[in-house]
Amino acid sequence: MANIKSAEKRIKQTARRQQRNRSVRSRLRGALKAFRSLEEKDRAQALPAAVSQIARARKKGVIHKKAAARYASRLAKRSAKKG
Repeated sequence: MANIKSAEKRIKQTARRQQRNRSVRSRLRGALKAFRSLEEKDRAQALPAAVSQIARARKKGVIHKKAAARYASRLAKRSAKKG
């Protein structure tokens, strides 16, 4: 355990941040999993909700900007795919 007051504070801050990031990441993964499990015809309606979760995780700094773009691109590609 930390002996310095500032180090103790950083440990608490890190724990709070980890908890917040974990919930955002969990929500993102759930949205992606839900999108992928849908039939092709239902994906078009579900795309905005999934992209919204990606954008939210990006805005909060949980995922990288390019990773968010990659996720959104793959979902759009999968949504547009026929057959």
